[in-house]
Amino acid sequence: MQTSDKKLKELKHLLDEVENKLAAAKRILFEQVYQEQADGLDISPVIGPNTIVEGVFDGEEMIDSKGKKYPVPANYASKSKLVAGDKLKLTISADGTFIFKQIGPIDRKKIIGKLNQTGERFQVNASGKKYNVLQASVTYFHAKDGDEITVIVPKTGESHWAAIENCLGKSTK
Repeated sequence: MQTSDKKLKELKHLLDEVENKLAAAKRILFEQVYQEQADGLDISPVIGPNTIVEGVFDGEEMIDSKGKKYPVPANYASKSKLVAGDKLKLTISADGTFIFKQIGPIDRKKIIGKLNQTGERFQVNASGKKYNVLQASVTYFHAKDGDEITVIVPKTGESHWAAIENCLGKSTK
């Protein structure tokens, strides 16, 4: 292997490390934002056969006012086009079934970007930012690496997740 190849390989490794650390820092930052949003929600226990919990969607999970996380099925989040910051209600039935319902959508905007696949992860580069998108959405829309994608993001604030609105196909640009 030539010296320039070794340097390029090392540079790629360093950039991958930086990108992973940046993603971890964003996760921590956004988790705190969603936790603060969840703090104002109703936490009074519901008496009866079902338990009802309210929380805020963070892109993958619902976070309640106590910081507890509940996994939101990717198919539901994808089909409902949930956006990070949406308020959800979770009904846990006596038999342990989880039923999610969106109760307070956050203000949204739509932007167009390009889908990129890295391993099993999908991101859309739009408006100079990278947004993670659910694989269930990519599969549903039959989207492929390089396709133009319309995504939904919070109108204000920052998020590292987006919901896919539609796949426009291969970019003509």
